[in-house]
Amino acid sequence: MCGICGRINFNSQPVDKNLLHRMCDLIKHRGPDSEGLYLNSESPFRRPHSPFVGLGIRRLAIIDLNTGDQPIHNENKTIWTVFNGEIYNFKSLRQDLEKKGHSFYTQTDTEVIVHLYEEHGPDFLKFLRGMFAIALWDGQKKELFLARDRVGKKPLCYSHFNNTLVFASELKSLLINPEVKKEIDPIALDHYLTYQYVPAPMTIFKTIRKLPPASYLICNARGQIKINRYWNLPYEPKLELREEEYSQRLLTTLKESVSLRLISDVPLGVLLSGGIDSSLITALMSREMSQPVKTFSIGFEESDYSELPYARTIAERFQTEHHEFIVKPDAIKILPELVWHYNEPYADSSMLPTYYVARETRKFVTVALNGDGGDESFAGYQRYYAQKLAQYYAPLFRLFQYVPFKYLIDILPSKTVSGPKNFFRRLKRFLRAAGRPAPQRYLSWCAMFDEERKKQLCTPEFLQSVKLASLSLGRSQEITATDYLVNLYQNAGGQNLVDRVLATDVHSYLPEDLLVKMDIATMANSLEGRSPFLDHQVMELAARMPAHLKLKGSISKYILKKTIENILPDQILRRPKMGFGIPIHTWFRTDLKDYLKEVLFSGKSLNRGYFQPAALKQFVNDHIEGRADHGYQLWGLLTLELWFRIFIDGDISVEET
Repeated sequence: MCGICGRINFNSQPVDKNLLHRMCDLIKHRGPDSEGLYLNSESPFRRPHSPFVGLGIRRLAIIDLNTGDQPIHNENKTIWTVFNGEIYNFKSLRQDLEKKGHSFYTQTDTEVIVHLYEEHGPDFLKFLRGMFAIALWDGQKKELFLARDRVGKKPLCYSHFNNTLVFASELKSLLINPEVKKEIDPIALDHYLTYQYVPAPMTIFKTIRKLPPASYLICNARGQIKINRYWNLPYEPKLELREEEYSQRLLTTLKESVSLRLISDVPLGVLLSGGIDSSLITALMSREMSQPVKTFSIGFEESDYSELPYARTIAERFQTEHHEFIVKPDAIKILPELVWHYNEPYADSSMLPTYYVARETRKFVTVALNGDGGDESFAGYQRYYAQKLAQYYAPLFRLFQYVPFKYLIDILPSKTVSGPKNFFRRLKRFLRAAGRPAPQRYLSWCAMFDEERKKQLCTPEFLQSVKLASLSLGRSQEITATDYLVNLYQNAGGQNLVDRVLATDVHSYLPEDLLVKMDIATMANSLEGRSPFLDHQVMELAARMPAHLKLKGSISKYILKKTIENILPDQILRRPKMGFGIPIHTWFRTDLKDYLKEVLFSGKSLNRGYFQPAALKQFVNDHIEGRADHGYQLWGLLTLELWFRIFIDGDISVEET
C-alpha cells in the first residue's frame, strides 16, 4: 500500500526532481517506509524525442519487505511502474509469467504488473484480483498508462494542461505544481451540497479530474489522452441454481476472498463493527489463522449510536484479541487535520470514528480487513426495502404529493427528536418521496440538500454560476446535480428494481463515499485496509443472483444470512441495521454548539458568497434551539468551511501527526 505521483512533460524540459520529491512528501503518510523516484532524464535508456517523465512513490511495506521498493522495471528497463494497492493473486500470475520466460528480481506483487503489461498491454488489468492505482511508463511506445481498480478502492487524480500531465494519489500533491490553479468548480460544489461528496470524474477544482473506477488512461507522446472503461458489474444473465447451491458457492467464494487477503509479511487484524459483514470476516479469519485474530472496535457514550456490545459478542464467540475505543465530542479537535487528509469537501460524519479506529488499530497491526461492500452487493440498507415498498404501493403513495396529505406529513412529531432510531423522522422522509418516480425518490433519500433547500440557503449568484458553468460545457440546457444520480439509476445494469438501486450505489455511494472514507482514514494512519466483500469475483457472483434472494420481502441480505446461519449467532444475524453514524445532532446542541456558530457565523464564512447569511443563521439556530433536526447537513457545512480555510485561505496550518 502506497501513495504514487508523477509528471510527464511534452516539451524539452526535464521533470524537476525536487518538485517530484515534494509531491511525494505530501503523501508520506501513505508510505512512511521509503521513497522511490524514477526520472527518464537520468536514464541511459531514454529514447530520443521522448517526453520527460518522473514517477514517484511513498511505500508502506506489506509484501517483500527487503527487495520490494519501487519504482519497479522490466528486464531491459524500458517499462517502469509505481503502484498503490495489493494484487492478491500475484503468486499464480508470476508462475505463469515465469513459464513464458519472464525473469523477476523481487518477490513483490508490483513486478507482476510490468510483465503482464508486456504480455497483454492494457488488457492485463482483467487478470488482476485486488485493489490498485497504477502508473506505468512505456519507454518504447512513449506512453504513460494510468489505471484504477474495478470498484475504485484506490484513488488517482490528474491534471492535464498545455504540454504537461501530472497525477497523484491525492489532490494536494497536484496543487504544488505551479500550473495547477485553485479555481473552484461551481458544478462540483453543487454536487457536494447534494451528495456530501464530489463524484468522479469531477473534483472541487476545475483543473483537476479523478480517473473513474474500472478505467484506464493512456497519454501518448503528443500529449493526447484517452480514457477507457475495462469492466462493468454484470447483473444479467442471472444464474439458475437452487438456493442451497447459491449458498454453497457464496461461502466458497467468500472463504477464498478472505484467505487471499491474509497474504502479508506484517501483522493483520480486522475492523469489527459488530454488523453482519465485519463479523463474518472475523469468523472466517479465525478459521484461517493459527493465532487469535486481533479485532478493533469503536463506539460512543450515547448508546443509540454504539455497536460495542455486538462487537464484544463476536470477539467472545471467536476468542479474538479485542480492543475497544470510545469517541467523545472533544474528538472534533482532529477535524481540521481530517479535512486536510480528505483533500476536497467531504461530509460523511462517520469519517470521524473511522479515522479514530484506524489510528488506534495502527498501534497494533499494519493491515486490517473490513466488511465494506456487503450492503451494496446483498441489499443491506433500509432504503432498498423503502424503494421496493414505494414501488409496490405507488398509487397510494402518490396521494402524499398533494397538499392535504403533505400537511399530514408535516405535523408528524419528529422535529426535536434526534438519533438513528427516530421512527417519525424516518417516516416523514419516506412519505415525502414515496410518491415520486423511482429515480427521484431514491435521490431524495440519498441527498444532503435537495434543490428546494439549496434555493433557500444559497445565494442567487452562486446558483446562477452553477447554471452558467453547466451551459458553458456546450449543453443545450442546464444539467443539474440531481441528474447525476437519476442518470445512473436509469442506466443501471440491473433489470429488477432491487438490482437497479444496488447498481446505482455501486457506481456512486460506494466508490465516492464509503471507499473514499476507508482509504483516507486508513492511509492517514499508514494502515492498509482490505475488503473481502469487494473482491470482484464475490461481487459478480452476488450481482448475478436473483434479486429476491438478496431482499426477500423485508429481509435484507437474505441469501448471505442463510449462508452463514451456522457461523454467526442469531443476535447478530437478526439485529437491525445500524450504520456507522455519530451523535452529531446532539453534539451540535450541546458540546459543539459554540464551535459550530463560531465557524459558520464568522466573517469569512458569511462573505464567501455561497450562502445567504440570514438564511444560514436561521438554519443553524433552528437546529440548536430544537425546532428542526439539521445535524447531518450542518456537519456538511462545517467541513466545507474548514476546507475553504485550509485549501483556499491557508489560514489553518495542518501538520501530520
